[in-house]
Amino acid sequence: MSAGAPAHREPRLRATTLLAAAVVTLALVAAVVLGARAASFGYDDPFHRFPHGGPAAEGPRPVPPRPVSPRLEAFLKAVVGDIQTFWAGEFERSGRPYTPAAVVVFKGATMSGCGPASSATGPFYCPLDHTVYLDPGFFRALAVEFHAPGDFAQAYVLAHELGHHVQTLTGITQQVDEAAASEPTLRNALSVALELQADCLAGVWAHSTYDRGLLERGDLDEALRAAAAVGDDRIQRRTIGRVVPEAFTHGTAAQRRTWLRRGFDAGDPKACDTFSALL
Repeated sequence: MSAGAPAHREPRLRATTLLAAAVVTLALVAAVVLGARAASFGYDDPFHRFPHGGPAAEGPRPVPPRPVSPRLEAFLKAVVGDIQTFWAGEFERSGRPYTPAAVVVFKGATMSGCGPASSATGPFYCPLDHTVYLDPGFFRALAVEFHAPGDFAQAYVLAHELGHHVQTLTGITQQVDEAAASEPTLRNALSVALELQADCLAGVWAHSTYDRGLLERGDLDEALRAAAAVGDDRIQRRTIGRVVPEAFTHGTAAQRRTWLRRGFDAGDPKACDTFSALL
């Protein structure tokens, strides 16, 4: 993202640190989940049982009121409800039960099932308590410092985190657990594949909004911009001044855009096998 006037140097650094810390914290959360199990990795795609396309189910699940502005509260209720209603419908058509994730919006600090969460954490999904944790400050940093504003950019973030919930419910996260325990050298590569798949699943949901006539001109570009903004290579260049591929945990800007777009173009979670593509 472009830099502003010198007088804004300190806020820029704080916001950059926020997003960098989010990447680090998500890696730590993944480390909690990637527990000690012994089995070699062989990706068993659960989405082959999912039907292709189909209308979304009705009746969004509301998010309980949170300490945020009325506008943001309404936005979260609508978007989170729509995403979870979509996946509930997909699960039902594939003969699987869907248990909705909880969403906790906080300011300052809170405790998650995966440990403490603070404003520096950024959005993350905790598979141990099936909950998405979000500090709204991340949206401000994404818009101002990384030039990825817009409602659909924020919706992408929510869809990505709820994509992790889908991965947990379908057993993909558990497959990654076992693979990381069996082959520790693959830990980062598995993390990247898991994150890019969540991007792809976010794209699948976004496709459903297009099918239902909800997508407005420019919305997809907002999401693609946001996905690229949080690529490992861009975060590393801003925080340490160089790119260290072996330290990647989420994928490059180009990879994140590509897999989000792939999910959107296909509208089918069966198109989201990042593991076979990357490993």
